[in-house]
Amino acid sequence: MSQTEPKNVNDALGDSNWVVAIQDELNQFTRNDVWSFVPRTNEMNVIGTKWVFRNKMDKNGNIVRNNVRLVAKSYNQEEAIDFNETYAPVARLEVEIIVGICLYV
Repeated sequence: MSQTEPKNVNDALGDSNWVVAIQDELNQFTRNDVWSFVPRTNEMNVIGTKWVFRNKMDKNGNIVRNNVRLVAKSYNQEEAIDFNETYAPVARLEVEIIVGICLYV
């Protein structure tokens, strides 16, 4: 595990631990079939991306893994042109409790 969080991609590429984390993130896109390359046309908006690097820690403050996410720069996107729906993979605990209460009543 790398002890420091890189500030940019060039810093991350200099550390083999972060390179492995980047490769894992890209492999997840392929496994989950969440993107595909398409030819660019003049009508398309090109949406930039940014790598976000974080060290995940346990309750004692020890680094347990290097976490990498490739995120879209959403301020360039327009609804119904660049995307049709949004998806949040994790529900917050409060939402789950409210849904549970509603189902119980």
